[in-house]
Amino acid sequence: MNNNWIGIDWGTTNFRAFLMCGEQCLSNLSHPCGLLAVEKNRFADTLHTLLQPWLVEHGALPVVMAGMVGSQQGWHEVAYITQPCGLKNLAAGAMKFTTVWGSPAWIIPGVQGLGLAQQPEVMRGEEVQLLGLARRHPAAQCLAILPGTHSKHVQLNQGEIGHFSTFMTGELFSLLSWHSILGNALPEQQEDAQAFILGADTARSGAPLSHLIFSARTRRLSGEIAAENIHSYLSGLLIGNELQALPAHQPIWVVASPPLVARYQMAAEPLGLSLRATDGDSCFINGLSQLYPLLQGTAQ
Repeated sequence: MNNNWIGIDWGTTNFRAFLMCGEQCLSNLSHPCGLLAVEKNRFADTLHTLLQPWLVEHGALPVVMAGMVGSQQGWHEVAYITQPCGLKNLAAGAMKFTTVWGSPAWIIPGVQGLGLAQQPEVMRGEEVQLLGLARRHPAAQCLAILPGTHSKHVQLNQGEIGHFSTFMTGELFSLLSWHSILGNALPEQQEDAQAFILGADTARSGAPLSHLIFSARTRRLSGEIAAENIHSYLSGLLIGNELQALPAHQPIWVVASPPLVARYQMAAEPLGLSLRATDGDSCFINGLSQLYPLLQGTAQ
């Protein structure tokens, strides 16, 4: 019996695929071919090209996709599931279709709900990582941070996704670094822990963020921060500001790459926050591996 299938995280800027055998990952590939790089109505052709080596070797394998591929700008729009939700809700809301080359395919829905100040929230892709996290590290309740362009803070209850909030930390960093006076005419940037910590400490002042970010310019002009360390300072300032929203003295998981986890842990320590690290790809694979048999109707 062929237990092979393909799991895909297809976001706005990046594409990642995992060749699976049951719950074991055999191979993976990544490509900067997110939604923004796909020509209109060319999702099928793009996917077929990216997966061609696996399809030639294994045939028309089942494909399970998550992320922005299910958004209004994606391949097929899949309606959000309202939180709280778990595996069965996401599997029931998935869209099934058959690709032009004969692969059965599913797109996992995103999740919608309410966050801080009762503001509407949405996520696509992170829900799979969160369900993988809940399985890898079972707990009645826990908090999770998923850093990125749009960082998510999520409450998990009994393995289900509860309320969550979005912080545009990564996008703000990019905009300020490359498209504002703060990042204008900077030399090549160098990582600097001292500048990062200064930024994180500054964020704790409680002043409005739109006021604090100007200090990246004034501290550069005064010589307090070297021009090649401005990005480190901005990173510390933005991450430090984001972490103000979290409760102290409660274990919190960070689902991210090791360098990004290290930054969050550095900014969290002075706040009394305990951040535990876990790998994002492992969580995604675990989450999708739980969904796949439900989609097949053969859940154990």
